[in-house]
Amino acid sequence: MGPIDQGVLGAVTMVCGTRPELIKLAPLIRLIGASATVVYTGQHYDTAMYHRIRQDIGRPGRFHELNVGGGRRGAQLGAAVAAVDEVLAQHPTRAVIVQGDTTSALAGALAANANDVPLVHVEAGLRSFDRAMPEEHNRVAIDHLADLCCAPTPLNRTNLLAESVPEERIAITGNTVVEALVNAMPGRDAEAGVLASHRLERDGYVLATIHRPENVDDPVTLETILRELNRLPLPVVLPLHPRTAKRVSGFGLTSLLIRLRVVEPQAYPAFLALARGAAVVVSDSGGIQEEVSVLKRPVVVVRRSTERPEIEGTFGTLVPPGPRMGAEVSRWLDDVPGHRERLEQIPSPYGTGSPSVRIAAALRHLVGGEPVRGRSEVRLGADALRSESPGREAVVVPPPASRRPAAQAPHSNSSS
Repeated sequence: MGPIDQGVLGAVTMVCGTRPELIKLAPLIRLIGASATVVYTGQHYDTAMYHRIRQDIGRPGRFHELNVGGGRRGAQLGAAVAAVDEVLAQHPTRAVIVQGDTTSALAGALAANANDVPLVHVEAGLRSFDRAMPEEHNRVAIDHLADLCCAPTPLNRTNLLAESVPEERIAITGNTVVEALVNAMPGRDAEAGVLASHRLERDGYVLATIHRPENVDDPVTLETILRELNRLPLPVVLPLHPRTAKRVSGFGLTSLLIRLRVVEPQAYPAFLALARGAAVVVSDSGGIQEEVSVLKRPVVVVRRSTERPEIEGTFGTLVPPGPRMGAEVSRWLDDVPGHRERLEQIPSPYGTGSPSVRIAAALRHLVGGEPVRGRSEVRLGADALRSESPGREAVVVPPPASRRPAAQAPHSNSSS
């Protein structure tokens, strides 16, 4: 898929700051091409978490690295808003795009609003209904600031309507993780090479990722999770997130890593190879819950709540830290070939084809009122987004934003 006509959209700015955001925005960056400006806040500042993804995202017209770094959430958010605001003041843009629910996404949304620039929220409408989750506050705020909410699934659209987000500001697009994964997925030979490099056999190990504050910032919870991973009957491969590594060391839990196969955070294709080859995945990641639905692997979600209930009872099960982790893993291990075959028949709820094309179509309509040719709705037979034929993308398209006209240039003295 080549870049779209640069004259169609004009300059578009994407604000992100973490590895998952870069991965999920990569198809849209490649599609928009030289018209895209990417502002990377540096919320993920670890080299392994960033540079291995940076090389795979395509070539935007501009790439700004702000190096905001870590720190307390409030200070990090304030610094990111100020830094993004400065970029928008210097480089006029027709729209700002943010993805997901990170601090960086909220910073981009606030900066766009302060500069009176139309805002597009990719992956809108996700809800955990858990107010103890910082990301829940972020995603709700972004959705209500956005001029265009790109909802991955009909459930996400329902969530937005329930909060009185106007229907004309919502487009059902699917999730860009689908095409990002398909583009990055290594072939079978490359996958075999990744497994061999870690001395693993297909279906003979568990892949685990743990990084969420609710799990790693509390020493008792983190110890519980690591002990449960140690009790699993198969080798456990653990790509160690920098946050988790810091907490393990600080809490004196290093001995609990000895029996686990700890590896550095992986490049995206290598990680996908590990996930596709695993008998089961154990994770607290939101993105992995989506990815397993495309890879057709089961996941045990170790969290108190999830904003992705679409996979519950099919590809995944939500469990709290503790003995239920082992019980659920054992259930998935009782017939690995049978579960693999069964999951292959279940469509991903996050769609097929090119969500980025659908997002770009809705974005064109937002900033320029350009009519979109093709179907007027997304078909969701068997919970999967489908196009009627190759190259003909289905999309729900809102009319131009009613709250304000498309901005020709940002102006920092806006009171909106």
